[in-house]
Amino acid sequence: MKVLGLESSCDETGIAIFDTNTGQMRQRLYSQIERHREYGGVVPELASRDHVVKTAPMIGELLDEIGGVQALDAIAYTRGPGLIGALMVGASIARGLAWALEKPVLGIHHMEGHLLAPMLEDNPPEFPFVALLVSGGHTLLVDARAIGNYRILGESLDDAVGEAFDKTAKLLDLPYPGGPLLAALADKVDASRFQFPRPMTNRPGLDFSFSGLKTAALNIIHQHSPLDETLKGEIAFAFQHAVVDTLRIKCSRAIDQTGYSRLVVAGGVGANRRLRQVLERLVQERGAQVFFPAPEYCTDNGAMIAYAGALRLSAGECDNNVFNVLPRWSLEDLGEVAVCEL
Repeated sequence: MKVLGLESSCDETGIAIFDTNTGQMRQRLYSQIERHREYGGVVPELASRDHVVKTAPMIGELLDEIGGVQALDAIAYTRGPGLIGALMVGASIARGLAWALEKPVLGIHHMEGHLLAPMLEDNPPEFPFVALLVSGGHTLLVDARAIGNYRILGESLDDAVGEAFDKTAKLLDLPYPGGPLLAALADKVDASRFQFPRPMTNRPGLDFSFSGLKTAALNIIHQHSPLDETLKGEIAFAFQHAVVDTLRIKCSRAIDQTGYSRLVVAGGVGANRRLRQVLERLVQERGAQVFFPAPEYCTDNGAMIAYAGALRLSAGECDNNVFNVLPRWSLEDLGEVAVCEL
């Protein structure tokens, strides 16, 4: 079965075709970073317009590689969560194509796509596991028992991890998107005179709060302005160290709480080098395992949607008669599916 996957939840247009028979994944990805850079953040209307312009030509490129549109067997798209206008673009194109071809179509949960992305690796994790989902818009700890059987253990009460990185980078006058630049700056430094708090680690529970780290950075910047490159590096180092240490503490608690020996880390911040090193050390100390997607599958992409769609479509799911997107959508609202081997 060849499944076309469309990802358009925010500012990246991701198109992929997954062949369940061969395991081959073909994909295209277009980032709107340059479009939004002058505004210092994503402008929803511009994001939607760019998806309109880019999606169809990118689909055409991939269809040419597999012998045309008739070679498709099914279509999956991101139904939510995300920006409503951007989601509507992907949903409209996916459903229009499915109706024209009389093929099954299915809306996929964006965060389930991230959660399942490590399954695309040579050594995929087996259920059950703890999943740490960290991206620009979401920070979640999830008890993943089976596909569709998810229980949220903890989530951010304010800023997501990626959002906190980007906002703090902006305070340091780093260009948009600043999160990866802040991480790169932090990696050049071995120590810092500054100490950031580890929010909500001095109380029970697995929820997060990262807005206070941004405020701490702002206070330090005001106290030491103007900043030279050494000061910027030390602030970046202290900020990243606090974020990663907070995630480590919460992951350790989640492993204790569930008793699982497997940890999955996915989402854009899952590509952070320091985070990977710290969590790899954590699971080694505990005799557990950690699984990451390849870097190209950490950020939003069509491959994760095509793969998640293939799993659910293979189990007999489709929603041909439903046309709505869900800007807010909990993982806990998904239903478990009995999935056979692809």
